[in-house]
Amino acid sequence: MPIEVRDPVHGTLVFSSGETAVIDSPEFQRLRAIKQLGFADVSFPGATHTRFLHSLGVCHLAGQVFDRVFRNFSFSSEAHKQRFRQVFRLGALLHDVGHGPLSHTTEEVMPPLADLKIDIYKNRPVTKQTKATHEDYTIKYLTDSELSLILKKNFSDISPVHIACLIDRSIPSPDDFFKENGVDMRPILSQLVSGELDCDRMDYLERDSYFTGTNYGKFDRDWMVNNMSPYRHEDQIFLGLSRRALYTFDDFLISRHHIHLMVYFHHKCLIYEEMLNRYLTSPNCTFKLPASLDQYTQYNDFKLHEHLASADNSWAQRIAQKKPFKMLAEYHNTSDSNRPANVKKAMEEMGIDVIWASSKARLSKYHSSTPEDRAYQIWVIDQYDKWDKPTPIDQSTEIFKKYENARIIDRLYVAPENYAKAEKILIEKKF
Repeated sequence: MPIEVRDPVHGTLVFSSGETAVIDSPEFQRLRAIKQLGFADVSFPGATHTRFLHSLGVCHLAGQVFDRVFRNFSFSSEAHKQRFRQVFRLGALLHDVGHGPLSHTTEEVMPPLADLKIDIYKNRPVTKQTKATHEDYTIKYLTDSELSLILKKNFSDISPVHIACLIDRSIPSPDDFFKENGVDMRPILSQLVSGELDCDRMDYLERDSYFTGTNYGKFDRDWMVNNMSPYRHEDQIFLGLSRRALYTFDDFLISRHHIHLMVYFHHKCLIYEEMLNRYLTSPNCTFKLPASLDQYTQYNDFKLHEHLASADNSWAQRIAQKKPFKMLAEYHNTSDSNRPANVKKAMEEMGIDVIWASSKARLSKYHSSTPEDRAYQIWVIDQYDKWDKPTPIDQSTEIFKKYENARIIDRLYVAPENYAKAEKILIEKKF
């Protein structure tokens, strides 16, 4: 039976009976117990929303975005159109299904990738040192688990591998599933699942802004989506954006940039991340994530917090007892600075343990140094100037040049009992 869900951000969300079967699976229900923003509720008490709710929201947006983007696109048949719409919604729904407990920091204790035995990775070069990531768990869930059986049962014309292809663009498509009238639809669908302007970001920016009670992350989604369209380049379909929505796109990027700097990189959130990292990388850490999916499905935020409370480790106990290190100094730069290292050295020479957390935020994937990490190209189209040829978005706006440098926030933390002594040293040495 189809279900309706009330969402405080998007209103009523509707899911088909097949999608409901996926949502009701233990693998997906696990996301109810994994917070979207990890330790953010330390600073923003309302930020207790989950990856479960976020994933529902992304799926909902995917349906809306597909209908608007392809409203004037000629598919070979209605059946083909609905098949593309469905695989896109499933990719959006399941993009986070393999996420680890609490935060990305727990990837430190994920097993070697080879231990997951992902069949569609068999031709991928993997060393013994290559660790699994949450994306790898997602692909394993999709292609080799009870969840993949649910997908096959409820969506007979879609293979779980096709869904995986939209989440990981390095996975080769096994057939011509994404071909439509001689062109490849995979690029635009991949872009809208995971790209520079995707449904994932559209949802989490609005959702995280709402639950943290901040204005960072807000943008004009309706205007931007209404000005998105398919663009054919050679034999592939990419995402196109009307030139008149470029300012909205700029605002979207800046909003994301600022919510990273002001919310995701909040100094209280970061110190908990750093302490968790110190515990997970310590010699006596006994918390490990299993390669077995049956076991992994049982791992969530509650299991990790329970473990931390019982662990015989000072970092685990500081987290459990909410006794974090206190921020001593904070420096904002657009390039690396020697100042934090000098302060840290001076403190350690006086016997004071220091945690140095450096947060780097870049505006866009277009700044990525490696081609495989760069986003698919978005094409800017001017429908009112017929002589203006479509151009790549990074050639159509100055926003990338203006924010070329990464924003770096260096923070130094010390134990509360050492704070007065550390502050005195800071003042005396005029750092």
